[in-house]
Amino acid sequence: MKVWVVLPNGTKLGDGRARLFELIDELGSIKKAVARMGMSYRAAWGYICELEAAAGFKFLERRPGGGGTGGARLTGEGRAFLARYRRFRKALDQLTTRRFTRAFGGD
Repeated sequence: MKVWVVLPNGTKLGDGRARLFELIDELGSIKKAVARMGMSYRAAWGYICELEAAAGFKFLERRPGGGGTGGARLTGEGRAFLARYRRFRKALDQLTTRRFTRAFGGD
């Protein structure tokens, strides 16, 4: 089952894009996160800008620069949004599993 949060301008956030933000926070780098996901930096950067504009807040704190001085981390608002998405998704997965088992489960 695929689930997206669709913002008023049509921008979507689902499991893949949520994972992108989680990896950025974990690795401290957009570049490292997109490499791990097999995505282009340009596509990720465009999506990050689009999502932040649609949401009306920054998901990432970015510090430009290489050599260990740059990086990216989730903002408090970004972290809270992703936590709400993950809670919603977990509850939905549990409900879906119960309903599927009721409809198709073994006897």
